[in-house]
Amino acid sequence: MLVRLGWLEARREVWSASFLEVGQAGEADVRSTEIVLALIALGAVGAAFANRLRIPPPSLLVLAGLVVGLLPGVPAVRVSPDVVSFVVLPPLLWAATDDLPWRDLRAVWRPVLVLAVGLVLASAGAVAGVLTALTAVPLSMAFVLGAVLASTDPVAVSALGRRLSLPPRLQALVQGESLFNDATSLVLFQIAVSFAVSGSASTGLGSVLWHAAGQFVVLAAGGALAGGLIAAVIVAVRSRITDPVLESVVALVTPYMAYVLGTALHLSGVTAVIVAGLIIGTRRTRITTAATRLQVHAVYQTVIFLLESVVFSLIGLELPTLVSDLGQVGRWPLVALAIAATLIVTRVLWVFPLWAGRQWRQGQRRPSWAVPAVVSWAGTRGVVPLAAALSIPLTTDSGVALPQRDLLLVLAVTVIVISLIVQGLTLEPLVRRTAVAQPTASTQQEEAAARLRLAEAGIARLDELATSEEVPDAEIDRIRRALNARIGRARAHLGQGSDATPQGWSGRDIHRDVIAAENAELAGLYAAGTISAATRQRLQRALDLELARLGSEPD
Repeated sequence: MLVRLGWLEARREVWSASFLEVGQAGEADVRSTEIVLALIALGAVGAAFANRLRIPPPSLLVLAGLVVGLLPGVPAVRVSPDVVSFVVLPPLLWAATDDLPWRDLRAVWRPVLVLAVGLVLASAGAVAGVLTALTAVPLSMAFVLGAVLASTDPVAVSALGRRLSLPPRLQALVQGESLFNDATSLVLFQIAVSFAVSGSASTGLGSVLWHAAGQFVVLAAGGALAGGLIAAVIVAVRSRITDPVLESVVALVTPYMAYVLGTALHLSGVTAVIVAGLIIGTRRTRITTAATRLQVHAVYQTVIFLLESVVFSLIGLELPTLVSDLGQVGRWPLVALAIAATLIVTRVLWVFPLWAGRQWRQGQRRPSWAVPAVVSWAGTRGVVPLAAALSIPLTTDSGVALPQRDLLLVLAVTVIVISLIVQGLTLEPLVRRTAVAQPTASTQQEEAAARLRLAEAGIARLDELATSEEVPDAEIDRIRRALNARIGRARAHLGQGSDATPQGWSGRDIHRDVIAAENAELAGLYAAGTISAATRQRLQRALDLELARLGSEPD
């Protein structure tokens, strides 16, 4: 039996589907585009406040969306599953792989594998057990919710690591786990949904588990092969592209290509995106130029900001609508709190013994608690569980309504909101309390030492070029002065002292001043009508790229 793909199928109507379904009578005049623009504006304001308050933007955006959703007169908003799963999810996963160094991931692949597979299965089982004990939800549907909530959010983890300067291996561990447990949980979700809608779970536990294990291997391994195939094609294509605009387009559509190929072959599209992103990331410097990388990075950062602003705000904004659709109060808030607590406790009980055992094998008789505490608390839920929850089918294969689907949806979104607010807002204080982050002075020293080595390598190359009669001596001297200035600043930062720093301007200072004069002349030519707007745009772009290569700040 082929597994029912559910939300992972890239349906043809996704291109014609509305981004948002705006609900019920009296609200038809509210257009989805207006809501999206409002959410982007909310995201911009939220991001600005998040930076000032040192709060993770996803947590603040969810909280802001929840507050707005509770205001009177705000229209009911329902998110289309196709939008989250097909439009939003691939680029967010792709961006998370971009921040994950392959070298650091290889160093921690064993704990990543244990957490991404073992902890996902344990979390799904624990959630299913709690849900069946507290409610009348069937066991098959309880496992669907467990699979939905078993994965963590790579976006929040990546943002935290960049802001707090976590040690490279710890950052790779929590980020690699968040990526690969997304793939594991979504494969598990596909399997759980296929049993729930077909009734196969009643055919015997042994046969069900054996069949599920086979599907898991096929979906995950096949998705990885699909991602590798896309990566090979894209590397070959991008290595032959010289136009930065065209390469930006290729970079933007690559995660969608991997996702679509995986789903079209009835495999894991998420695994395909992650594997393709990791492979291409290792080849990026070999297949692109500096200017192209600058542009692709800027474009991608803009796209990711827009998507995050919309989707995290929608998580909070949609919760009141889901609660209203449920039509009953009952005990579901207590059940949601119990599930959120279960996920945290399960993670703690899984991480701490594994860490203690690892340190015991290394000869440390008194294991430290700081690292496992951070890893245990870095389990926020986000976009991936939301996409899975929204895509739970409405009916079984026989056409009967899927039991307790509305309750599962409310519970899933509520747990996501609780996780993003509670864990998201307290994770950074915990990291600071445990002192696992690298000190700022240490990272600055590392950067200064690297700058010194690079500048010394540049001086060595200049000495080689100085013997050639084809290289002008004036250019050699100009660049040498700039490198000597860089060496002097690096040595001064390292406390080594230096007598190599020349007085006056460095070469980069002079170059910036020249570019400023060129910009002024360009503005004058355009104001006088000497050149057209198109010519001005082309020349302005060339000057901007030249300035970007120099860096926005002095060394």
